[in-house]
Amino acid sequence: MGKLITVATLSDLPPGACLHVDVSGLALAIFNVGGTIHAIGGTCTHRGGPLGKGELEGTVVTCPWHGAQFEVTTGQVVGPPAGQSVPTYTVVVEGEAIQVDVS
Repeated sequence: MGKLITVATLSDLPPGACLHVDVSGLALAIFNVGGTIHAIGGTCTHRGGPLGKGELEGTVVTCPWHGAQFEVTTGQVVGPPAGQSVPTYTVVVEGEAIQVDVS
């Protein structure tokens, strides 16, 4: 495991919620899908919209700016206009702390 950074707590992110966080200049989007926490790159590859401020439906987030859609478990684009996927990050939940490996 690389560099773990605490980005939120479980109480900050109830099931079905999204969160946009900035870690040392790295934008991350954090999601709670049925109690499982996922982290992907937080910047839409279309025009830079904040994915952590989008709408989560199931495991798909819709960018609030232009409607591009990404699968939060893989970072894959599943709906236009974005053409490139976003990175995924390993998440560790320790107690209440949500930690992301940003190495």
